[in-house]
Amino acid sequence: MKKYGLFATIALALTFCACRNEEPQPYGAVPTEAQMEWQRMETNMFCHFGPNTFTGEEWGNGGEDEDLFYPTEMDCRQWVAVAKAAGMKGIIITAKHHDGFCLWPSNESNHTVRESRWQRGSGDVLRDLSEACREGGLKFGVYVSPWDRNAPNYGTAEYNQTFARTLQEVLGGYGEVFEQWFDGANGEGPNGRKQEYDWALFNRTVGELQPQAVVFSDVGPGCRWIGNEQGEAGRTCWSTLNPEGYEPGRGPAEKTLNEGEEGGKCWIPGEADVSIRKGWFYKESEHPKSVAELTDIYLKSVGRNAVMLLNVPPDTRGLIAAEDSTRLMEWRATLDKIFGHDLCEGATAKADSRWGKKYDIAGALDGDKSTCWVAKKGRKEGSVTITLPEERRFNLIMLQEEIGLGQRVAEFTIEAEGKDGRWHEIAKETTIGYKRIVPVPDTESRRIRIRITRSLAEPTLKGIGLFWYDQF
Repeated sequence: MKKYGLFATIALALTFCACRNEEPQPYGAVPTEAQMEWQRMETNMFCHFGPNTFTGEEWGNGGEDEDLFYPTEMDCRQWVAVAKAAGMKGIIITAKHHDGFCLWPSNESNHTVRESRWQRGSGDVLRDLSEACREGGLKFGVYVSPWDRNAPNYGTAEYNQTFARTLQEVLGGYGEVFEQWFDGANGEGPNGRKQEYDWALFNRTVGELQPQAVVFSDVGPGCRWIGNEQGEAGRTCWSTLNPEGYEPGRGPAEKTLNEGEEGGKCWIPGEADVSIRKGWFYKESEHPKSVAELTDIYLKSVGRNAVMLLNVPPDTRGLIAAEDSTRLMEWRATLDKIFGHDLCEGATAKADSRWGKKYDIAGALDGDKSTCWVAKKGRKEGSVTITLPEERRFNLIMLQEEIGLGQRVAEFTIEAEGKDGRWHEIAKETTIGYKRIVPVPDTESRRIRIRITRSLAEPTLKGIGLFWYDQF
């Protein structure tokens, strides 16, 4: 009997240890490593460049004379230098827009840089930009429109194979591609026909040649359109979506794209595209947005769990215009001023529960990307109190979830302790995700409380920050 009693004691002890060492498990859809890396990029540059740069059109008709494309001073290293100085992590180029003009000498078309007078037909924008990105430490991405207003076989089954071979050229000839951008536009070709796109073939082609590439379209599968071209994500913004029954160009309602779907089956985060100017292609008559406008877009894109894709179109010389470059530097300086000093410095934190010592709330304040807070097992709400060394003035609060465990927080409230010693609500929001930056009224306090009132599973926090923006 003593023998069996000993075995029972050992079994009980092992069970206890196993429970104590149990790790929190992912909830619902979660990002791939490529999607995680993509989200951490936060801001990227879009470059619309092609015949439209020289005609002043937004959508070319496909019949443009190839000699129109003649950048006199093109320097992709200048693009990269500007993007890096602005804090961008990657550049996506319109390798082929709806007019069908290819910025590389494609074997699938006679409407390319090869037929132009630029560099006597030996030029290749994709080669120049991909090399410049590698040299400068930026990631390289491509936009390739399936709509082709020049291709004679557009609107036929054969065209899908033509487009797949076109993708093979782009994705197989210029090194690693971090994002493949698919526009869902589908109009008539030169023969008056529309195309029934074979999206399964197109996505499979990307996967075979660039398995790490995040594929953008209305419904992903890597990331989704945010539902507008103002760079504005929803105040509620889930990274999850139910894409069944949809495809690029035939996506769900704009509200669904803007907000995502709580409990969606697939991880398809939002990308917020917007142009620094009114149009997408360079026009001398247009001018860049103000620093305040760009900062507002940042807060409504990156600050609402999306990636900001800012179009900065090269001019007819093939250079980023000085006016745009200057504005980007001013904008970068503003972001550095705001976020360069975290007012949480020196703060302590206390949570009303934790999964265990490893997942203490201190992990959300230590700046270590490998640590985070997770509420006690079974809890679907939680309260975190931040105590500063002294009263500090702030009007932006940054929160981050550990999205490797899934997006969980559905509702939260932020309170500040007043001089009367009572808690006063200063914000009430819904989702957090990778990053949420919440504007609040100008507040001066020593204690801030974050109350997560609804979560799909145990809430997590990976980062907490307080900041001051003096231009509100």
